Amino acid sequence: MKIMIAVVAVAALATAAYFSISQGRSNGEEVRAEIVERRNLTATVTASGNVRARRKVDISSDISARVTELLIDEGEDVEEGQVLLRLDRSRYEAAVNRSRANLMQTQAAVSQARANFVRAEREADRKESLWERDSLLVSRQEVENARTDLEVQQALFDAAEFGVSQARAALDEAQDQLSKTVILAPMAGRVTRLNVEEGETVIVGTMNNPGSLVLTVSDLSVMEVVLEVDETDVPEISLGDRAKVDLDAFPDLEFPGVVTEIGNSAIRPPSQVAGTGQTPTIDFEVVVTLENPQAELRPDLSATAEVITETRSNQLSIPIIALTLREEEENGNDDADPIEGVFVITQGRAYFTPVEVGIAGQEYFEVVSGLSPGDSVVSGPYQVVRTLEEGAAVRPVEDDDEERDG
Repeated sequence: MKIMIAVVAVAALATAAYFSISQGRSNGEEVRAEIVERRNLTATVTASGNVRARRKVDISSDISARVTELLIDEGEDVEEGQVLLRLDRSRYEAAVNRSRANLMQTQAAVSQARANFVRAEREADRKESLWERDSLLVSRQEVENARTDLEVQQALFDAAEFGVSQARAALDEAQDQLSKTVILAPMAGRVTRLNVEEGETVIVGTMNNPGSLVLTVSDLSVMEVVLEVDETDVPEISLGDRAKVDLDAFPDLEFPGVVTEIGNSAIRPPSQVAGTGQTPTIDFEVVVTLENPQAELRPDLSATAEVITETRSNQLSIPIIALTLREEEENGNDDADPIEGVFVITQGRAYFTPVEVGIAGQEYFEVVSGLSPGDSVVSGPYQVVRTLEEGAAVRPVEDDDEERDG
């Protein structure tokens, strides 16, 4: 009796399972469906970067010296020509004094050379005059010697004058070095970086050793966002494209801007990445100038921008997830390119329909051809769209609470 009851129970369960599977097959694959309709579409390129001032000046020292007086603080506004800091002057003042003394010495040498030249000139004129009156009073040899001495004194006089020019140039150079002990603001702006303290020594850069970056003055009246854009997105962007910028520091604000620069070469060339074992990523610099920022911005703030590359108004559209690829099987051509299309639901079955799409918005593709308003297309789930068979029975279901796949 127990065995018979068990057999009957198993049979009943098997029958129920069979009818359940048959019923599910008859109802078809559960899919999401969406009606083809007209929408306003916006194509964007999203990239991240940082804020910077359009104009900034990195100030380095042209001389090596100790900071004796620091007159500004980081974040302070300065005017053009304002004294920012002073360096130790003692060594450069001594160089100026040496150069000035050398100039005075060479000027005295010029005076002496001029006097010798005048004496030699008079002696040569006197002997030539005597020789012309009476050749017995002065020999020809004495006249030639006087002329030779005059030429020597002329050369010495010229050399002395060149020495004065050289000494004067050395003095100008020493005074220029001395003037560089006072660092002035090259423009009006804000001190956005200050790398030295009073008492520290700044150094001059060499071929193998960069010099000290003393401070940075930035003009914060015009701010930019410098983006790193992937090479595949750069062709989509044009000068003048509008952009929407979000800053991590101001999560509740959106900053409008416009593309003003597009880099012509990669930020990190492949040659710099080669040999490091890393896969090179080719990014280009795109600059977005912000228009009338609603907040006081600082350089180096993190930013994310959406650059609007194309817009379409009142265009037929399909969900991005609905578009799939199918191999062309006609004429047994295995090398044919895959065809883009969607599955259109007709009388409970899905039929693959090739479509031509245009720009891509956030969630929808523009439909150029292949569909009509009111067509119902399979819009998910993603795995079902990829594996759906031609003419397969489908059963649209509501999906209000689940976000669209992809």
